[in-house]
Order: sequence, then structure tokens, then C-alpha cells
Amino acid sequence: MKSTMKDKAPQRAAIYAGTFDPLTLGHLDVITRAANIFDRLIVAVARHSRKQTLFTLEERLAMARAAVQPLPHVEADAFDGLVVNYARAKGIHVLVRGLRAFADFEYEFQMALTNRTLAPDIETLFLMTKEDYSYLNSSTVREVAELGGHTDAFVPPVVHAALKKKFGPRRP
Repeated sequence: MKSTMKDKAPQRAAIYAGTFDPLTLGHLDVITRAANIFDRLIVAVARHSRKQTLFTLEERLAMARAAVQPLPHVEADAFDGLVVNYARAKGIHVLVRGLRAFADFEYEFQMALTNRTLAPDIETLFLMTKEDYSYLNSSTVREVAELGGHTDAFVPPVVHAALKKKFGPRRP
């Protein structure tokens, strides 16, 4: 069978890595938009973090898998160590990072330059989150849930249910 140029086109793949403790609608916005750009997207849930997480790795991974399940060509996986090493092991050369506000840029810029030094063959692509989610972060969601507030406007339904289970019914 004769090969065509289309057969030889490389698959455009990327990794969107984070702690996702928990995954928010802002994260899901970046995931959805990245999924429209790439043929394959891995949502990589970090096993090791300097952060004390509310949810275990297994819980965070299960929530990520449930949240991305409706999106074609998107999968969730766990990783440990440097994201550039994980990307190389997967044969992927693009990291997606979400930006909410200017304050995120400095940290993300430093991380992108560090990753470029460690792995010059891996690019970082920044996506601005939708304005509706520019204020939203996982720490705020955890605090709202812990204090008995409603989180359904901030997180996918699977995460909202997990937060309710973790913190119990709404307090007065």
C-alpha cells in the first residue's frame, strides 16, 4: 500500500501537568482548549509535591480521569519526578501551562526557563484561562469547601461530590 503524506504526519501531543488538588473549572477550561489544539493530551497528575495535598494521588487521578472522560484524545495519568523526564518517557515535546493572571506569569516563566535548561527539546505553551476562571485556584476551592461553602460553581461535578464527601454536609 502506498504511503501518503498524511500517514507520515506526526501526532501533535502535549502534557498538562499539575497537582490538581482539586481540579477546577479553570483547569478544565485549559484542558478543553488544549485538546482542541493537540491530537493527544495527557493530564499528568503529580505524585510528589512540596504541597500538602487534601486528596491522595489516587483520588486526584480518579477525579481527573472522570472530568476528562468526555473529551476525545485526552487521558489522565500520574507521574513522579520532573515533568520533562515524564515528557521524554512519553515521547512528548510540548508542555501546556495555564495562566490566570499576571501574578502567575513570573512563576510559570521561571519554570519554563528551568525546564528549557533541563530539556531544550521540550517547549512550553502558555494558555490564558477564560476570564470567568481567572480568580480561581485550588487553594481557594479547598478553603471554601472546608468552611462549608458551595463549590459547584468552581469545580466539575465529580470534584464537587468528592469535596462534599471529604468535608461532610454544609455547616450553619
